[in-house]
Amino acid sequence: MDMEICWHGRGGQGLVTANEILAETAIAAGKYVKAFPEFGPERMGAPIRGFTRISEKPIRVHSQVYEPDIVIIMDGTLVGKVDVARGIKKDSIILANYAGSPKELQEALDVDVECHTVDAIKISIEEIGKPMVNTIMLGALIKVKGLVPYDMLEDQITTKFSGKLPDKVIVKNLSALKRGYSEVQ
Repeated sequence: MDMEICWHGRGGQGLVTANEILAETAIAAGKYVKAFPEFGPERMGAPIRGFTRISEKPIRVHSQVYEPDIVIIMDGTLVGKVDVARGIKKDSIILANYAGSPKELQEALDVDVECHTVDAIKISIEEIGKPMVNTIMLGALIKVKGLVPYDMLEDQITTKFSGKLPDKVIVKNLSALKRGYSEVQ
């Protein structure tokens, strides 16, 4: 399994952290990984991208991802404003934090690829109390494309946030992860 992922979001939404958590979980699962962000103007709310490669073999490519297998859109407001579908192939998958249906997302992006949506903003407000969508999008990603085992992802989130966030906030993030997994369309 070689998988190339392109993440689209805005600064402050947890894209870099989500990318790191996925990478660390894949490494713990015995896979080879390259994961890194791409920043433009480093400010809260600015569009940013991240890239992840996951493979069973050592990865020799060091560039950004140009033809992603999976596109993850962490902020639905980027749809129609940023070319989030750039480089997709006919078998690519698009997963978006988007209140509409997968069909509505396909139409908004004018693409004919497999699309999945989850209302991550709604879930994050209900579970975490603020619009922090990273764990929700990770849960949705694992449901759509089982890149790493769910229980290992839970363990990695707990490890990553332990000592940085209060235990009750970690529990809220794990609940958000579970809802992302169960509510993705």
